[in-house]
Amino acid sequence: MTQRIPQITEAETSPETAKLFEGLQAKMGKIINIFKTMGHAPSALEAYLNFSGAMAKSSLTPAQRELIALAVAGANHCDYCASAHTQIGKGAGLSDADTQAALNAKATDAKTQALVTFARTVNDKRGNVSDADVKAMRDAGWGNQQIVEAVAVVSLNVYTNFFNHVAGTEVDFPLVSTSSVAKAA
Repeated sequence: MTQRIPQITEAETSPETAKLFEGLQAKMGKIINIFKTMGHAPSALEAYLNFSGAMAKSSLTPAQRELIALAVAGANHCDYCASAHTQIGKGAGLSDADTQAALNAKATDAKTQALVTFARTVNDKRGNVSDADVKAMRDAGWGNQQIVEAVAVVSLNVYTNFFNHVAGTEVDFPLVSTSSVAKAA
């Protein structure tokens, strides 16, 4: 599939986007396709980077944030995000089994299972969770801070899932297909 919103060319890059790209290049060593595409709107790219940067300071570990990202990518059938977060998740210490399970909102221990189930529920119910959904998080040992942060990480990943669906972003990571994951309600 050809991207519906193409990657920005150097000639099209605004000074604001160029500055953001410089920071990304220094941090990541390259500019990945989602950012090359999001670069058409420097305010949108900057908002994403600021939100993502803030969540990197959360009490959730990098691995926990990646598990949430994978659960959301699986629910929303975003192959770009599934591919990217599988790679990033491995860098955060997740195994192949962990990343594949998370796409289906599954985990190997009860506390993490509560987290990925909650993330999937927030996504699938578009935030309209029940008292029992929140209680399940608390019963598993998660506090109010982590519940709020989990909602924020879900929201951040819904944005990238939707963005990649609209743009048709070309996957520039080893492909992870979400075709076998049950669709969100």
